[in-house]
Amino acid sequence: MPVAVITGSTRGISLGLAREFLKRGHSVVVSGRSQSAVDAALASLSGDVSGEARATGQPCDVGDLAQVQTLWDKAIAEFGHVDYWINNAGLIHSYTNITELPPEDFPRIIQTNLTGVIHGTQVATVGMGAQDDGGWIYNMEGFGSDGMTRPGLTLYGTTKRAITYFTASAIKEAKGTNVKIGFHNPGIVMTDLGMGDTKELPKEERRKKKFLMLIGDTVEDVTTFLVSRVLSNSKHGKRIAWMTPLKLLGRVLVSPFHKRDPMTPGGY
Repeated sequence: MPVAVITGSTRGISLGLAREFLKRGHSVVVSGRSQSAVDAALASLSGDVSGEARATGQPCDVGDLAQVQTLWDKAIAEFGHVDYWINNAGLIHSYTNITELPPEDFPRIIQTNLTGVIHGTQVATVGMGAQDDGGWIYNMEGFGSDGMTRPGLTLYGTTKRAITYFTASAIKEAKGTNVKIGFHNPGIVMTDLGMGDTKELPKEERRKKKFLMLIGDTVEDVTTFLVSRVLSNSKHGKRIAWMTPLKLLGRVLVSPFHKRDPMTPGGY
């Protein structure tokens, strides 16, 4: 039975990925910073298990290499192998200019967003390399991965830009081995953000919310797409992107005629 390990999977898009893998009969290992978060995630997934699939979990701070290794060891102890390892644990800070962002936040964000991906890639590459069938690693991109910048997201965007470089290089290093590496790019996923009425907001905030209305999507829509593409992909170095330039263009063209609701599956 195929097995997927997903870091940071106690909420948001990562929890959605775990749910989609389970629905397709894959066992999953979820992880979060605390045992209570892991337990809550497992409870929420209990109704999504298909066939003989199972879900288990392990607390893991991805900024700590030893804990990432323990996460791998937990998966092997439970299932004997790992087919997919998805590095998705991440933190985003408030929209704050770098000069005003608390310095104590720097290492926490960098260690989770970037160092955690490095740790996960290293541990999974070594572990999968020892498996007869190898395995697949996917690293999650985000805002800034393509070089786009935005005031207030400097540190977060920097980590995501670095992940893209790191993953591209790791792909070259893994060429010719039984370990395959790729990118995940989920676009803008609407999780805990409610859109509300924008009329009373300042002009800049109204502009931001209108943009989110155009490009945002539900966890369900995005994770269904991502997992389907992961399971059908056979190409090393593949970038699996939900929001492509063509899809964005299509939304822009139809936006005068159809009002989107990014909190609703399907968007309308």
